[in-house]
Amino acid sequence: MPNSNWRHLFTFNVLADSSMPSGDQRIEQSYNLARDLYASLGVDTQEALARLRRIPISLHCWQGDDVAGFEQSGDELGGGLAVTGNYPGKATTPDELRADLQQAYSLIPGKHRLNLHAIYGEFGDHVPERNEIGPEHFTGWIDWAKDQELGLDFNPTYFAHPLAADGLTLSHPDPTVRSYWIEHGRVSRKIGAAMGAALGTPAVTNSWIPDGMKDTPADRKAPRERLAESLDAVFAEPIDPTENLDAVECKLFGIGSESYVVGSHEFYLGYAITRQKLLCLDAGHFHPTETISDKISSVLTYVPELLLHVSRGVRWDSDHVVTLNEELFAIATELVRGGYLDRTHIGLDFFDASINRIAAWAIGTRNMIRALLAALLEPTDKLREFESQGDFTARLALMEEIKTLPLGAVWDYYCLQSGVPVGMDWLEQVREYEKSTLIHRSAKPAAL
Repeated sequence: MPNSNWRHLFTFNVLADSSMPSGDQRIEQSYNLARDLYASLGVDTQEALARLRRIPISLHCWQGDDVAGFEQSGDELGGGLAVTGNYPGKATTPDELRADLQQAYSLIPGKHRLNLHAIYGEFGDHVPERNEIGPEHFTGWIDWAKDQELGLDFNPTYFAHPLAADGLTLSHPDPTVRSYWIEHGRVSRKIGAAMGAALGTPAVTNSWIPDGMKDTPADRKAPRERLAESLDAVFAEPIDPTENLDAVECKLFGIGSESYVVGSHEFYLGYAITRQKLLCLDAGHFHPTETISDKISSVLTYVPELLLHVSRGVRWDSDHVVTLNEELFAIATELVRGGYLDRTHIGLDFFDASINRIAAWAIGTRNMIRALLAALLEPTDKLREFESQGDFTARLALMEEIKTLPLGAVWDYYCLQSGVPVGMDWLEQVREYEKSTLIHRSAKPAAL
């Protein structure tokens, strides 16, 4: 264990030494002290940072425009989705959205990805039916991703459409409606594959549907049988996994589907295992007392890979901006302890229009990365040693002790080395971007 006076020494050396002329030097000196402290517990901070640099986070495009997309259809979101707030400056064109994303990426350490929904294609004057979209509608995104050195992920959009207005899509009793959505799923996989082939990194194409019922159904079986048949039809054509990976996503309930969700966790768990698809676990899609961190090791025992949608539910699946809370730490810790990072794709899924949208991206993504860093800095070998010896007292004591180790010093150093703002400095860049760009998109400016 480290010297009991380490906190005093750390504070004294960093804060009392007035000879340091620059903020960068303070950050480096703080890091050096933290590095030595972690080393005393058997943790190599340089190795942890090297591993962290290799973990991409897939930012979700829909945070930038409140899930509006570019179909310009005027259809309500539906499917239990809702965005609250009217903060000025949201993107209304692909170019605006890309500019906002570039600003967000400039505030986030590391190289990451972008997650697109099918409604974000560049359709021009003629918006095709969703079962007729193709890679040609996303060439602008692919070219931009190449220029930015980003990977792309994709999602068919099974909501905000007249054929989804009654709350059913792939499980619909009308075969004509099902056929429409099956074809939409098929073309979406081809779009994902085109993205993966062009960028040299497979797109994860994730299928989530809003299907369910507000009140208790008389028949729970038939819709699930239809959903399984529809999904089999969507996935019937083999696609090179180096170009596209298929994922399916469950949900507990939604607005309008409080009593019955066709694609429940149990349904998709069975489907993913029997078809060897990726299972998507969304942090907001379970009962408030459930956590997805506890499901990771169980699921990865049976499925090849996992997709995480990291979000924050408040009383319900409300998709709040990710904060550095206990569950986020638990998710990151489980991924690292279990050696699951190479089998897990991490994406974000929240949308908040009550605050600056770029700030929301920056806060949520930086928190996800910071949680991963905390997990990588954990002295897991020593914890396992105590556990194998049956010394649960020492295990608990060390688990509590590491909660106040100087993670922030290592994080600041990582940001400095990555060339992104340290601490709260990123907020000033967001303010400047709001003044120079966002404010001109709205007649009602608001202070950040």
